[in-house]
Amino acid sequence: MAALKLDAVARIAGGTILRGAADLVFTSYAIDSRLCGPGSLFFAVPGRRDGHDFVAAAAAAGAAGAVVTRPVPDLPPGFALVSVPDTVAALQALARGVLARRPVKVVGVTGSVGKTTAKEFAAALLARRFRVLRSEGNFNNHLGLALSLLRLEPAHEVAVLEMGMSAPGEILALTRIAPPDVAVITNVSPVHLEFFGGLGEIARAKKEILDGAKPGATAVLNGDDPLVLEAAAGFAGPKVLFGLEPGCQVRAEDVVSRGYDGFDLLLRYGKESGRVLLPCVNRSSVSNLLAAAAVGLVFGLGLDEILPAVRNFRPAAMRGAIVEAGRGLRLYDDSYNSNPRALEAALASLAVLPAARRVAVLADMLELGPDGPEFHRQAGRTVARTGWDVLIAVGPLAASIADGAAAAGMPAAAIHRFADAAAAAAALPDLVRDGDLVLVKGSRGMRTETVVQALRARGKE
Repeated sequence: MAALKLDAVARIAGGTILRGAADLVFTSYAIDSRLCGPGSLFFAVPGRRDGHDFVAAAAAAGAAGAVVTRPVPDLPPGFALVSVPDTVAALQALARGVLARRPVKVVGVTGSVGKTTAKEFAAALLARRFRVLRSEGNFNNHLGLALSLLRLEPAHEVAVLEMGMSAPGEILALTRIAPPDVAVITNVSPVHLEFFGGLGEIARAKKEILDGAKPGATAVLNGDDPLVLEAAAGFAGPKVLFGLEPGCQVRAEDVVSRGYDGFDLLLRYGKESGRVLLPCVNRSSVSNLLAAAAVGLVFGLGLDEILPAVRNFRPAAMRGAIVEAGRGLRLYDDSYNSNPRALEAALASLAVLPAARRVAVLADMLELGPDGPEFHRQAGRTVARTGWDVLIAVGPLAASIADGAAAAGMPAAAIHRFADAAAAAAALPDLVRDGDLVLVKGSRGMRTETVVQALRARGKE
């Protein structure tokens, strides 16, 4: 973590010290009072609940001070307060200031699908040679990115940061905090359509990572995605393309499924090539590997550094990890989020894996706008077309998944509908059988992790 004195915090954040010793040192930073500890600086950010209501809780948890917009009473002696006009802007200014003091190369990763996995893979590859800071989980918004940067230490050489958005202008704002030296766009897909007028607008929003990149930055682009290439057409800096197309400097050829062991492929890497086993069962992970490898190529890594790292890649929890749930039941836990492109890839990839039965537990895909029901019906048609044995539809929009599957010929007895994840979690232990492969996927707001928890508990009975 970056170590900062109270007077430096006030100066960088444009604030005034209300209380506390100027030489008091902070060694960690939080916006959640429950994550505070000794030496923490708590930022009282606005939200559904006012952060000022939790300053006392932060102090009780061990925090040494807080950044606020107004005085807070009844705090312990020695607890520091810095008053600023805007606590979010102060957090971002502090992160920007910390980054400016470090000679760190920034890799910014955005895209509609796969950016968290691509970020994790890229960080793992670069760690073969560099000291790497990576944003935790999906810390990819105006708060999470800043908190990630406040973890910078003097030894770090590269920061790999995820940059997400749900509206125009958000990625550009993130680049003002951390302008990328390498800007990655994984793809453009129908995500957050509720806030956009179509895929073209989403592509323009993703392009903001290029608009906000440093002079001379390199763009790492999905060469298989026409919308990405169109959005980046005017980018003046160097470009490295990844994908399956022959023109990509980093590409995969002869991709062969090895079942639960993953995908065997020939990796073309600049002027080098070599075979490698990617231990992920979802074919979409191949694209994430290629994006990460393209970042490695920009940083000059050799294929001898890339291949050993790939063999150790694993999906993050709730993002495509295979979970052995006991009694021969396998879970593909992709419960963190869902969208049409990612769901289709998961359905197609897992449908060919050996199992007694294949059970798809699919919850609502949110923020798809007026075309949401049709996206869900199409998903149902894909369930039927790819040969899944059982469909568990969870939520009001997922009812259209059930409708689409039925219309495409899936037997009615194989389709089950539930109002929410809690209802599905209560019923599923009796619906699945030993030896089944169960896919669990839904938008974050649907809480499909409760289904995963119920099925794991089943295996312990």
